Amino acid sequence: MYRQSIKSKTYTFADLKTLLAKATPKRSGDELAGVAAKSAEERVAAQMILADLPLKVFLNEALVPYEKDEVTRLIIDTHDSEAFSSISHLTVGDFRNYLLNESTHSGTLQTIQKGITPEMAAAVSKIMRIQDLITVSAKCEVVTQFRNTIGLKGRFSTRLQPNHPTDDFRGIAASMIDGLFYGNGDAVIGINPATDNVPTVINLLTMLDTVRQRFDIPMQSCILSHITTTIKAIERNAPVDLVFQSIGGTEATNSSFGINLGILQEGYEAGLSLNRGTVGNNLMYFETGQGSALSANAHHGLDQQTCEVRAYSVARHFNPLLVNTVVGFIGPEYLFDGKQIIRAGLEDHFCGKLLGLPMGVDVCYTNHAEADQDDMDTLLTLLATAGCNFIMGIPGADDVMLHYQSTSFHDALYIRHLLGLRPAPEFEEWLLRMNILDTKFQLKPIQNEHLLLQPIL
Repeated sequence: MYRQSIKSKTYTFADLKTLLAKATPKRSGDELAGVAAKSAEERVAAQMILADLPLKVFLNEALVPYEKDEVTRLIIDTHDSEAFSSISHLTVGDFRNYLLNESTHSGTLQTIQKGITPEMAAAVSKIMRIQDLITVSAKCEVVTQFRNTIGLKGRFSTRLQPNHPTDDFRGIAASMIDGLFYGNGDAVIGINPATDNVPTVINLLTMLDTVRQRFDIPMQSCILSHITTTIKAIERNAPVDLVFQSIGGTEATNSSFGINLGILQEGYEAGLSLNRGTVGNNLMYFETGQGSALSANAHHGLDQQTCEVRAYSVARHFNPLLVNTVVGFIGPEYLFDGKQIIRAGLEDHFCGKLLGLPMGVDVCYTNHAEADQDDMDTLLTLLATAGCNFIMGIPGADDVMLHYQSTSFHDALYIRHLLGLRPAPEFEEWLLRMNILDTKFQLKPIQNEHLLLQPIL
C-alpha cells in the first residue's frame, strides 16, 4: 500500500502496478483500461511516491506473477545483479538524477544496462520531462551490424518500406528505387506482405536479394511475415537476412501473436544457421507498440507503457539488429492525439536505449487520430536530436497497403541535412560509389533511372 498527501487529501495506491499506472502521463489507452489517474493531482501524488521508491523494490514485487508469465521469468532470471550493484542504492528519483548527471556517459550506461529491469526504466521515464528523455537518450550509443553498421554517433538510418497492396513487383521496385535515390534503406529494406504465405515471402525475398546482388548494395532485407512463415522459408533455402516478429510485454500478448519465447529462439537459431551477415550477426527485427497488450486483453492491469517496455526485455534476449516502436499505428484509442504520440515515442526510444536496444521509431499516426504531419515533424526532429537509430522511409509518407501516415524519403533527407547526420558508413560508401551522393553528402541528380529498374523487373 502506498500513500501520499497533497494539501488535505490523501491518495492511496494498492500496489506497485497501480502506482505505476497512476503516475503515467495522461493517455487514452490507460483511461480505456480504467487504470489511469483520475486527476492531475492524483498523477502528481503517484509520481511523488514513485520518485522516492528504491529501485530494489522492482526486484521484489513482480507486476505479473512469476509462475504465470514467461516474460516475468525472463526478466527476473536474466537480471544481472553485478551490473545493478552500482545503482542498487538509488531511488527512482535518484536514478533520474544519475542519468542526467554530466559525468554519466555512454560507457557508464553500457555497464549498467543488464542491471536495469524494464519496470525500472518505465518508472524513471514517468517522472522525466521531454528534455530529460532526449538528454539521456542522446548519451546512449547502441551499435548493431549485419551487412552494415547501424547506430553510430552522427549517423541516422532508415527502413525503406516499399509496401504494395497486391505485392506487385513493379510497384515495390518503383518505390524501392525511389527510396534508394534519396539515400534511404540502410537500416533495412522491409516489406509488409499483403499475403502472409511461404511462396509469396520467398518470391519477395528472392526479388530483394536479386537487387542487392545486382547493385552490390551493403544492405539487409526483410519480409515482415509471421516468424513461423519465415522459418518455413529458411527450411526451403530462401535468402532470408532478418527474422521479423511483432512482440509484446506479457506471455498472453505474445500468445495472441501466435508466439512464445521458444518459437522466437527457433527463429533466431534458424536465421543464424544461414550465416548471411558480412560484418555482424545481429539478425532479429522486432516491432512493438503501446496498446498491443490492452488490445489483446493481456495487460494484467498494467499501464500500456510499462507493458511496452517489458516487451523490450524479450527483444534484448535475442540480440536484435533493429527494434521499432510503431508508436501511433494502433490508433487513438491508445494514443489519442499528437501530444500523446510525441510523448510516447520519446518514452519508448528512451527506455529501449537505456536497456541497450537499437531503437528506431515509426513516426506515425492513423487517419482517425487527432494528429497531423506537423506533429510528426516535431517528433521526428526531437528523436533525431535524441540519437534515434532509424525511422521509416515511405513514398509520400503514406503507406498505401497499411493505410497509415508515417515519414517520407524526403523527411529523412531533411533531418540528415538539418543535423549533419549521415547514413550507415558502408551504405554511405555505396551511395558515393553509385554517384547518388557527392563528397559533401548532398544528393546528386539521377538520370536514366529506368535503366536501373529494368534488371529488377
